[in-house]
Amino acid sequence: MVQLAKFLRMPTRKLEKIYAPHQVEARWGQFWIDQGYFRAKVDPSAQTYTIVIPPPNVTGSLHIGHALNNTLQDILIRWRRMQGQNTLWIPGTDHAGIATQNVVERQLVDEGTSREQLGREAFIDRVWAWKQQSGNTIIEQLKRLGASCDWTRLRFTMDEGLSTAVQEVFVRLYEEGLIYRGERLINWCPRCLTALSDIEVEHEQFNGKLYHVRYPLVDDPHTSLIVATTRPETMLGDTAVAVHPEDPRHNHLIGKRVQLPLTTRSIQIVGDSILVDREFGTGAVKITPAHDFNDFEAGERHHLLRIPILDHRAHLDPFALKFKSQVENSLLANLSGVSAPKARTIVVEELKARNFLVKTEDHKMALGKCYRCKTVVEPYLSPQWFVKIQPLADPAIEAVETGRIRIIPEGWANNYLGWMRGIKDWCISRQIWWGHRIPAWYCRSCQPDVFPTVKPDRIGLISHQANPIVARTSPGKCPKCSSGDIIQDPDVLDTWFSSALWPFSTLGWPEQTQDFKTFYPTSTLVTGGDILFFWVARMIMMGLKFTGEVPFRDVYIHAMVRDAEGQKMSKSKGNVIDPLTKMSQYGTDALRFTLASMASPGRDIKLAEERIEGYRNFTNKIWNAARFILMHADGRTEDTAIKDRPLGDRWILSRLNRVIRLVNKSLEEYRFDQAANQLYHFTWHAYCDWYLELIKPVLQSEDGDKSHGTRHIMLLSFETLLRLLHPFMPFVTEEIWQSLPHQGESLVIQPFPTPCEKWHAKDAEDAFNTLEQFVTTARTGRSLLEYPPSKNLTLYGSTTEPMERETLRKLHDHLEHLSRGTITLTDQDEWPVNHILRLVVGKTTVGLQVEGEVDLKKALGRLQKQIQAKQKEASRLESRLSSSDFTAKASPDVIQESETRLRSLSQELSLLSSSEYQLQGMV
Repeated sequence: MVQLAKFLRMPTRKLEKIYAPHQVEARWGQFWIDQGYFRAKVDPSAQTYTIVIPPPNVTGSLHIGHALNNTLQDILIRWRRMQGQNTLWIPGTDHAGIATQNVVERQLVDEGTSREQLGREAFIDRVWAWKQQSGNTIIEQLKRLGASCDWTRLRFTMDEGLSTAVQEVFVRLYEEGLIYRGERLINWCPRCLTALSDIEVEHEQFNGKLYHVRYPLVDDPHTSLIVATTRPETMLGDTAVAVHPEDPRHNHLIGKRVQLPLTTRSIQIVGDSILVDREFGTGAVKITPAHDFNDFEAGERHHLLRIPILDHRAHLDPFALKFKSQVENSLLANLSGVSAPKARTIVVEELKARNFLVKTEDHKMALGKCYRCKTVVEPYLSPQWFVKIQPLADPAIEAVETGRIRIIPEGWANNYLGWMRGIKDWCISRQIWWGHRIPAWYCRSCQPDVFPTVKPDRIGLISHQANPIVARTSPGKCPKCSSGDIIQDPDVLDTWFSSALWPFSTLGWPEQTQDFKTFYPTSTLVTGGDILFFWVARMIMMGLKFTGEVPFRDVYIHAMVRDAEGQKMSKSKGNVIDPLTKMSQYGTDALRFTLASMASPGRDIKLAEERIEGYRNFTNKIWNAARFILMHADGRTEDTAIKDRPLGDRWILSRLNRVIRLVNKSLEEYRFDQAANQLYHFTWHAYCDWYLELIKPVLQSEDGDKSHGTRHIMLLSFETLLRLLHPFMPFVTEEIWQSLPHQGESLVIQPFPTPCEKWHAKDAEDAFNTLEQFVTTARTGRSLLEYPPSKNLTLYGSTTEPMERETLRKLHDHLEHLSRGTITLTDQDEWPVNHILRLVVGKTTVGLQVEGEVDLKKALGRLQKQIQAKQKEASRLESRLSSSDFTAKASPDVIQESETRLRSLSQELSLLSSSEYQLQGMV
């Protein structure tokens, strides 16, 4: 431990009476950056600790989830930096393809134009201009939060170096056959006009309808198959009806044909045990391969035609209706070009009018929506680029199963493994302009027939039959026929493709840079569970594939921040807590400490503004303690033997030593909540409420040698406490630390406290427990009788334990000072007989002389209310702990917390029951 005798610098700042967070935060935040404290050094011999930031969208502004995520990362990086490790926290932003394009397109609409009118190159220039002007908003907000990133290494997913990495990965995967192009059914957003991967679709439950439709047999029109469907409008694209081959109701019809209602087509009946659930609906299912994922697979099994009837905006395609679906002429005008929901209404009315609709039932179902714009997603048949994912997924599964990567809490590992084992090929192409353009070209001279005519109202997608020329740079001419008539694929890559390379592309890969050699693999990833599959799984797959190493050792999944009632925050509900507003209102340190103290694994955070306000009060408590300490510091820094110090000095160092051990252990285990709560209780209660009160008589004494030693321990313990608090509350601790005699330029680079064996003093802690018990009991009596704090009490003390009696005797002066009374320590038979309130705790009895006008009946009533409340809480905890369901599902920490609280309640009830008995005898 650093001793005050080594402090060389005198204070550089004087503390104001009231803490002003805004001035302090601005000053120190810039100072730390200017001094280069956050810069990592390329030193292969040093122990490294690396974190890559989950890059926020370049369109983003700091929300409460960002605040939680980056606070936890900053705690880790500041703690490891103070431990002496060579720390690197890489900052950056994501180009956020769809989101960013939408922002700029809205601007163009306001200006009366569009991206199509602007043209692709001009539009891309416009997005870059927007990025230069507004894209660093969230970076400045992260700096305000105190994020100690190495800002000299700020990256963007479309930086030149990262773009090179993206091209390299794409080309290598293509050359190995792990990227391919094919026509398949994909998720399509008719608002964003682009493909989406499976995990970019959010599913919501809603109350829909199940329609039972009659499909007449061609060779026996009086006999029909009844088909149940939730989307009758897509029946116009049906190419078969399936029944279960073992269903006696229908299996004799396999091979026959039915007339498709509202069209001039007939379709076949097939047997399919995979698609058909005999227990659901009627046992007959329509197959629409171009508009349903399960139907697409069934179509592959039975070699069925695909008839897409919806266009890219989810409107019915007139060409498809007339020439492919063969809809009756009388219906073409009503159906052509209408939206899918409107088409459903028209189709249902026609089915009813023609006696094809048997019945309609209410039906709960899941509706897929675009994760960006919340538009209903359509299954859409189109040529797209895909990653063959299973060869990449297998090593990523093994990395977690064997412990090369730890996912914390462990429950998330099961989620990860379950998803990875059922993973499907990843659709990586997007039909937008902003993003990494796919490095593939096509020769129009060699393949004139595979390029569709692009009409203003349609998206012209290059046929999946076209043979691409995949290269790291533009080939200039066709390698086959030497024609210069080549065009680049218009699609861009899914944003998550470039993000999957983030841990190594940010360090210079594919070049073997010194940064890459020094800091990869990274150490810890801190992220939310909502992007475990979007991002984390893909980083693991890509990291293993292209570096041969896992991208990080630990993945810590933090909880979601909800409102005080546990509801998800949303603008529509009006329950959003804006971190920037709260930082302005209560100070950044208060918000950071709130989030850390509530970051319990596996439990969402129910955030109430009162909690932030409470930790603002904690910040002020630390500030006022600092002012008190500076007021009594005499500038002398000589060290003294700890074993010769008074009880208060020895006790506080022993307690502080225990807290040092617990905080380090908690941070090693990612228990930010435990570390923060240990620091809170120690600072507020042990240090401020007990220690500073305990040493006041010494500080005010004229015994110079005695008071100088205590002042030394006071400064030593407080400076150590500031270093413990710094990763959680960097601004206020730096400001106070600079006001103390200190060594070094900044608290940022001071050593983090480690346990000091010579500080351990069990006898001092035992003695203090006796003192605390006695004083707390005396204060309980004062409260029951409603005596003001200024009243000097007449107290008596007695114990049946000889060692405790001797301890009380030695602590007599401390007991009188803290209890604010005159204390006589003697056997109870020597106490006055009347007007004594006797409170029993353990083997000790505290007597309080009842003086003046005291309404004992009211005191008894107040006491009984306290007892009832505590009994109710204890009963609730006992019921919880006796529940096998609770003990099976709750984490060990939650169970331990409940057991500790129950023991505490038991002790409190024992004391209060003793008081009740005494008061009843006096009333």
